[in-house]
Amino acid sequence: MTSNTILSTINELFSSLFSSIDGSIYSALDDISFIDASIIKSTYFEKLLGTSSSNGILIIANALLIGFVLYFAVRHLLSSFAIVESQNPYKFILKLILVGICMNGSLFLCEQIVNMNSFVSSAIRDVGKEFLNIDICFSNLVHISDYIISFEENSANIFSIDGIIKTVVSIGFLNLIFLYSIRYILVKVFILLSPFAFLCLSTRSTSPIFKSWLKCFISLLFVEQLASLILIVMFSIDYSPDNLISKLLFIGSIFALMKVNNFVRDFIGGISLDTYNTMYGMKGLINIK
Repeated sequence: MTSNTILSTINELFSSLFSSIDGSIYSALDDISFIDASIIKSTYFEKLLGTSSSNGILIIANALLIGFVLYFAVRHLLSSFAIVESQNPYKFILKLILVGICMNGSLFLCEQIVNMNSFVSSAIRDVGKEFLNIDICFSNLVHISDYIISFEENSANIFSIDGIIKTVVSIGFLNLIFLYSIRYILVKVFILLSPFAFLCLSTRSTSPIFKSWLKCFISLLFVEQLASLILIVMFSIDYSPDNLISKLLFIGSIFALMKVNNFVRDFIGGISLDTYNTMYGMKGLINIK
């Protein structure tokens, strides 16, 4: 009697947890996974980055740009006495002008990159919708999960195959929302760093920093494309509540979504979304060779 009560209580607790996950996490994943220009359209974010060259982060970047000019002027002066070698002043001034334009327009440039990425990922999902007749999004995955995995409150199904699978699926989606939340925040961080990244194009010794920044920024955005393709594959599978293979394929698809960033990082490089690797990956941004 006592064991049945304990089992019933555990089953009820897990059932409530699964219902909470199904009711909130799936839709939240759509909001943080598919990024568009709204990630930039924030009053506080725009003020922080700077709406002109005289405020926000841009004022610091422009001050550093002036510092680069003074550095070159001193270096060019010393080159007259054959102390150091200096590059052509006309080329350097032209480069600084272009760098200054890109730096002060970094918010606009990042916005266009994000918009282009959003357009491509939306197009991929629209193609999937055309063939499968269903919206390709995380919110609709809850219907697949409820269809193939039965979990009743009045029985100790948490210890059954379906209960174990449901637990793995729920933990997987909890992991997904943390990973994509980290990605969402890092995209905003790299946009804030964009003025300094463009500033690094001023000299040869700092230009690798821009390349590292661009690679990390693009790789974070490209995660969305691969995730869209995996979602299409998930919706194309013929699921059945009586077919264990289809349930395992559903779990495998979730783990594939969790590893998307690793696939992209192995393909084009970039930064890891794993919490224990993120700080290590950040070293690549300042690694100057």
